Amino acid sequence: MGRSKNKGTNFLVQGSILAFASIISRIIGLVYRIPMTDIIGDLGNSYYGSAYEVYSIMLIISSYSLPLAVSKLVSAQVANGNKRMAYQVFKGAMLFAVVSGTLFALLVYFGAGFFSEIYLKTPNCIFALKVLAPALLIVAVLGVLRGFFQGLGTMMPSAISQIVEQVINAIVSVWAAYMLFGYGKRIGGVLGDPEHYAAAYGAAGGTLGTNLGAVFGLLFMIFVFCVYMTVFKRQIRREKIRAMEPFIETIRTLVITIIPVLLSSTIYNISSFIDNGIYKHIAYAQGYISDDIDVWWGVYTGKYKLMINVPISIASAMAASSVPTLTASFGKGDMKAVRYEINAAMRFIMVVSFPCAVGLAVLAKPIFLLLFPSTAQTINMAGAMMYMGSVAVILYSMSTLSNGLLQGINRLKVPVINAAIALVLHVIILVIMMLFFHLNIYAVVLSNVLFALIMCILNAISLTRYSGYRQEVARTFIVPAICSVVMGIATWAVYKGLFALCSSNTISLLLAMVVAVVVYAVMLLLLHGLTESEIRRFPKGDVIVRIAKKAHLLR
Repeated sequence: MGRSKNKGTNFLVQGSILAFASIISRIIGLVYRIPMTDIIGDLGNSYYGSAYEVYSIMLIISSYSLPLAVSKLVSAQVANGNKRMAYQVFKGAMLFAVVSGTLFALLVYFGAGFFSEIYLKTPNCIFALKVLAPALLIVAVLGVLRGFFQGLGTMMPSAISQIVEQVINAIVSVWAAYMLFGYGKRIGGVLGDPEHYAAAYGAAGGTLGTNLGAVFGLLFMIFVFCVYMTVFKRQIRREKIRAMEPFIETIRTLVITIIPVLLSSTIYNISSFIDNGIYKHIAYAQGYISDDIDVWWGVYTGKYKLMINVPISIASAMAASSVPTLTASFGKGDMKAVRYEINAAMRFIMVVSFPCAVGLAVLAKPIFLLLFPSTAQTINMAGAMMYMGSVAVILYSMSTLSNGLLQGINRLKVPVINAAIALVLHVIILVIMMLFFHLNIYAVVLSNVLFALIMCILNAISLTRYSGYRQEVARTFIVPAICSVVMGIATWAVYKGLFALCSSNTISLLLAMVVAVVVYAVMLLLLHGLTESEIRRFPKGDVIVRIAKKAHLLR
């Protein structure tokens, strides 16, 4: 059990590092979208979001699964003491990344007209889509480097490169959006349509940051890789020489590993891409005004999804970090360690996602009002979306993590099948809600919640079946839920009370958020949601334990 705990501790620490970097990156992404929304508005956000839907799904198909697949294969080779083969896996993955990245970059660039005009029925997103195309190649190469280091058991290079990438992205996106918005306005003035051209060019400027951010992230990873290679090659030379499998066999293994992960990731994430097409085609058929359709989609992608993706990123990070550890434990037949790591990951995610979901629901309008004052006319719509869809934070966190856990125990096809079932049901539900209940953009929100719920149920059944894992319910779900509800009531009361006294949304919101953190932490400790040993496994856990004991919250 000692070894299992050590593995679990390292797994949590490494996952926490990547999760922390993901949160920082998401926060930076959230912060820069505030001035960018002020510049390009909800209309520009629609063009920006539509282009990103195409870019995201092409990225997933071309290379999104590479870091996970590379980390899995490299981890397995390193665990067997064969770093020479680990390096060959890296070289094979790099070749795959360059080829697939180039092909999909060309597809997006030259197919931008089809995607924007015919599928998305949003012709003005074509400029943003063409700007995004080169990033597909850059991010593919970057993903292989990140996967290589994750497979070696360190998340730090990936974490730092994520932050570097996002900082550059933020700076360039805001500056380019401002410059190109003005340029588009001048062109639109000549052509008689300044509003739409300004929003379209501004959205293209916003996507320019994605390219340059990825370039700087790649340069950082190349620097770290070159420095590490001197040590790594020395370690390879000290290894006992073994028979190497042919390079073509390594490529075949890589492709076999990538395809199930790729299918799972594609089916799991393609729902938003499909939603965009279905929503806009049905909305046009129902006679809604073109600008209204685009603005509603801009609110959905630029406000609602932007906010819920911040906490969901923690689950993505934990899933990525769990795969190498679970693969190694599963490969050795240590099912006790496998179940321990699944439990640790699931409890961590639920402790974080429950308060995030409740907090976003309770403070939705104040948060949107603080972040997006220039588009206050759509705050009520964004708030309504969050009331309906904040539970998606919990469901997507759980389903994202369980996807990674199933892949970690070599059940690569299972998430694909589960995601396909959920996707079919999701599409049927979306069409019904739009055609018969006329819920327009709210149908997209609700159908996505149901998609995540179906994934959670199917993945939970699969985890139990293939790992023997039995989900502990009380401390994993019930305690965080109770603590979050108490936190939500206290937070709402504090916000309303302070706002009545000072009429300042900013002051009331910030103080209410401080109260939320304190109330949730105290309740979690009082109800024994986390034990002392579990807290100590978190980053700075010893410090947290000391503070909790001084406050008499821990014995």
